[in-house]
Amino acid sequence: MSDSSGRVTRTVQWASGQVESVRERVPFVTRTARQIVSVRLLDSSTRLAAQAFLTAIPVLFVIAAFAPSAVREQLLDSSRTAIGLSDGSLAEVRQVYGVNDSTTRDTSGAVGVLVTLLSATACSRALQRVCERSWQLPPAGLRLVAWRWAAWLGVWLTAILAQGVLRDGFGAGAWLGIPLSYVTSVLLWWWTQHLLLGSRVAWLPLLPGAVLTGVGVVTLSWASHLYMPRVLNRSLAQFGAFGLVFTLLSWLIVLFTVVCAGISVGYVVARERPVARVLRTPEDGPETGS
Repeated sequence: MSDSSGRVTRTVQWASGQVESVRERVPFVTRTARQIVSVRLLDSSTRLAAQAFLTAIPVLFVIAAFAPSAVREQLLDSSRTAIGLSDGSLAEVRQVYGVNDSTTRDTSGAVGVLVTLLSATACSRALQRVCERSWQLPPAGLRLVAWRWAAWLGVWLTAILAQGVLRDGFGAGAWLGIPLSYVTSVLLWWWTQHLLLGSRVAWLPLLPGAVLTGVGVVTLSWASHLYMPRVLNRSLAQFGAFGLVFTLLSWLIVLFTVVCAGISVGYVVARERPVARVLRTPEDGPETGS
């Protein structure tokens, strides 16, 4: 019994030594892991996915009620391009967008549109908290950021509408659409961080997070074309609309995991000494990597 206990003790000591050795040799990994924990990656990504989903539903009905047919068709094309909607799943969404009459407008009304816009800012507020937590900043005052929530929502709705033509390279094809998608995504996430942080962080230190997030989001979107159409249509066939909802919500959780990870790891990268010197990252706050 004592020999067995001794072997267990030696094994635990050896494992602890290996972990400490890794931490000493790869401090960046240690700081990244600590950052992921402090940001509460899974909790933040799940909350953002839920907020985005709850935002998308009322916005979808408002667009169906008030938007011109050309805008609705453009949004359908962007949904097909970004997520991979096809066949049955595309038909379900198209059925919602097909309703555009006076009854629907009267049901929605101006009050409904106002409530939709106010609730839609919940997603931008949740994303703002992720950015602040990643950069270890206190919550900004309401007067500083309130208008930024609406501005973020408006710009991103416009960007989503343009996804179809952007991915097609404005008619030139994927050879132009792919690099345009990556560049546009990086620029949007760069601007998003600066906006939602209330301009409390300079532009250059936010660049690593923008690159990681923008590249990750576009790569996930292109990869979704390989599996999402089959998964969506199979879920729709087996479970009906509930299956479609569950699959889309799961995809959103993955998407916002990429977003939260990109923003939070970008902070760590920006504070590594060689990068910090180039980006002029402030030295105050948490330790800077060596």
